[in-house]
Amino acid sequence: MKKPVTLSQAIAYFADVDRAFDYAKFLRWPDGKVTCPRCESESNSFVKTRKLWFCNGCKKQFTVKVGTIFEDSPMGLDKWMTAVWMICNCKNGISSYEIQRALGITQKSAWFMLHRIREAMRDERTHKFGEGGPVESDEAFIGPNTKMMHRDARLRSIELNKHQGRAIVMGLLDRELRQVRTKMIPNVKREAVQDVILNQVGKNATIYTDNAPRVTTGSKKRDSFTRPLIT
Repeated sequence: MKKPVTLSQAIAYFADVDRAFDYAKFLRWPDGKVTCPRCESESNSFVKTRKLWFCNGCKKQFTVKVGTIFEDSPMGLDKWMTAVWMICNCKNGISSYEIQRALGITQKSAWFMLHRIREAMRDERTHKFGEGGPVESDEAFIGPNTKMMHRDARLRSIELNKHQGRAIVMGLLDRELRQVRTKMIPNVKREAVQDVILNQVGKNATIYTDNAPRVTTGSKKRDSFTRPLIT
């Protein structure tokens, strides 16, 4: 099935309700075998006028939305498919306001769609990074600039987070798998950074980072820009 390459192509492609329906059907059942989400029976009949199936096993009707993140949503598949395309193809991320402007919907609906799609994209795998290539590591401070706050608000923010009122997020990027993992850490000291790296990265991996604290693995310490972790 042909896939749109640009945003304008995606909006034009999924503007056709029938085409959006066929695309959603292809994503859910790529082998073409439509199965009932309740009893998993493959014996069913398609009601073309209503775009739903009648299961001959459990004698109930179902649509392509049932059992997915699209279920119980009044938004059409033309909006959903475009939103999925935007989130999957925007390298730097996308906000609910951008989805609102692109799809012509309310920000509340865009926020709802954004969170459901992100939940579906969450990777539950627990494999370690660095088995097939190098890993990049970095930290970032997320939150408002406390220097620009009113004194009372600044004190409340600092009380919630002891490090200048900002949350500290550490990210790891596996260059070979093109996957990213993030984790909140209490501080940027060696122990906190090292725990994340040793738990998420394989022992023979090479890590690329900036001026990070030392990483201790066993009895060896390494300070170079490229640090192989050896136990």
